[in-house]
Amino acid sequence: QVQLVESGGGLVQAGGSLRLSCVASGRTFTTYSMGWFRQAPGKEREFVAAIGTSVSSTHYGDSVQGRFTISRDNIKNTVYLQMVGLKPEDTAVYYCAADWASPQRMGGIKWTSLNYRGQGTQVTVSS
Repeated sequence: QVQLVESGGGLVQAGGSLRLSCVASGRTFTTYSMGWFRQAPGKEREFVAAIGTSVSSTHYGDSVQGRFTISRDNIKNTVYLQMVGLKPEDTAVYYCAADWASPQRMGGIKWTSLNYRGQGTQVTVSS
């Protein structure tokens, strides 16, 4: 069993930056790809980014490509999402997930079908 706890959300002005963290419990962290998803009010949950067990393998959603960077620290059992150049449309609850799929496949998996899912952290970007 893996438990995921997100943190780092908050209120930021447009153009600002935030770094989200997701700490995973358990000893099997390194066997999972890790991903970030987000859901804005009234919208469907959206894939943001994923990183494989090999930190060199990453995949991003089109709307965040070039602005967000996903990374992981396998010693700290933590995955990060560095967000720069934030826009009001980035406002959402951001969720962390773990799955055995590759980063490229994680984006296409239904949220409820992912192996493990966090509770989310709110990010609000003011204009």
